[in-house]
Amino acid sequence: MRVIEITQPGEPEVLRLVERPQPVPATGEALVRVVAAGVNRPDVLQRRGGYAPPPGASDLPGLEIAGVIEGGDLEGSGFAVGDPVCGLVAGGGYAEYCVVPVGQLLPVPKGLSFAQAAGLPETYFTVWSNVFDRGQLRPGETLLVQGGSSGIGVTAIQLARQLGHRVLATAGSDEKCRACEALGAERAINYRTEDFVAVVKQATGGKGADVILDMVAGDYVPREIDCLADDGRLLLIATLGGGKAQVDLSQVLRRRLTITGSTLRPRSVEFKSMIARRLKSVVWPLFEAGRLNAMLYKTFPLGQAAEAHRLMESSQHIGKIVLDVQAA
Repeated sequence: MRVIEITQPGEPEVLRLVERPQPVPATGEALVRVVAAGVNRPDVLQRRGGYAPPPGASDLPGLEIAGVIEGGDLEGSGFAVGDPVCGLVAGGGYAEYCVVPVGQLLPVPKGLSFAQAAGLPETYFTVWSNVFDRGQLRPGETLLVQGGSSGIGVTAIQLARQLGHRVLATAGSDEKCRACEALGAERAINYRTEDFVAVVKQATGGKGADVILDMVAGDYVPREIDCLADDGRLLLIATLGGGKAQVDLSQVLRRRLTITGSTLRPRSVEFKSMIARRLKSVVWPLFEAGRLNAMLYKTFPLGQAAEAHRLMESSQHIGKIVLDVQAA
């Protein structure tokens, strides 16, 4: 099968199209013929040498795929050979075939293409796990989404809004801000020209955001603490702005704040399967009702994975970047 491998840590050109044997599914795994694979920030970090696969996972990049089940251990899974599916994987997505734990598979939502479905698992698993499970966003509360035009951002905005929550977001241009508002953000803040702390305070009548989903970290953290409501929760999912921050812990104590973080990739199959069940019951019907948009920005043939990574690193996109694995 054709795959994209990382020949050595480095810039996008280290991604090479090569051939490898097809993977063999183990107990509890399905073999999927991949039609499309999502591109995500962790793929870029892995390519640079900063995000190694967990033990036992494929060394190939790619954390989400969509395609057709070809075989595997399907007993009791509710899936059959030939079913169109999408799924979350710990690696190996940039390939013509991929093995996926059956608990981490979801049907392709009715009306969506394989390319659209390939961009769903990583962001929806991540947002559900953090905003709704870890962050416990409750009815009537306000969510602030940092990086609202990213794949994670457009997912968080839409999902929180469709589930009845008030949403604010930040983005790096007026165009991206308008896109965030079109998806359901009540107010999008251009972080290059506006102070998001002041805008959040103003928009919430001085209360602040109840939950903040942040992939920046670094010097954003003390500012986020300033604009959290009492009993607020700061959810860290990446450190694009740096891994260190100076925090006023007296605010954390006085206002009962929670600062937490997580990464999804090393979590157990059981944990991810639990999220998949929740997504299938709560979120997938919203796609089929036309209330959620897959937000596919651009597709690239598998052999142009380097170009897809360059676009990801440019941050010019709004939504998801996907590889068309079947294209030449």
